[in-house]
Amino acid sequence: MTDMHFRPMQKEDVARIAELERICFRSPWSEKALAGELKNPVARYRVGLVGEALEAYAGMWVIYDEAHITNVAVAPAFRRRGYGRAIMEEMLRTARLYGANQMTLEVRESNLVAQALYGNLGFETAGRRKRYYSDTGEDAFIMWNRDIGKTLAAFANKP
Repeated sequence: MTDMHFRPMQKEDVARIAELERICFRSPWSEKALAGELKNPVARYRVGLVGEALEAYAGMWVIYDEAHITNVAVAPAFRRRGYGRAIMEEMLRTARLYGANQMTLEVRESNLVAQALYGNLGFETAGRRKRYYSDTGEDAFIMWNRDIGKTLAAFANKP
């Protein structure tokens, strides 16, 4: 368990989230794009706070019974401490609250740490997007969790 707590993304968070994007990704989303997600009726963004400091966030689009993760980032100083798992568990819970039964995401072929995390959260590799990442031409693996409810029940049954 981490000391991270969660809430929905707010307008005041956009600058910090854009900063995390620049720190964490080669092709970051802009402040304008992130602010636009606040108006997107299918977008659901959550921020992870340690104390009052925003150190992680994730976003998804929930359409019918499917959720698609669009972004996940954890500040470098907070990695390998359970915060990535915590924000993803929060996204699974949030997706379920909005009626999603399954969730998908793309992950870089080279990002073995993230692939292992997602695998531990019930995701399985279902395909590949060739040259998905424009910054390097790297492929993305498409991963699916086909039963969010089962995954959440497994979390609830852990001691």
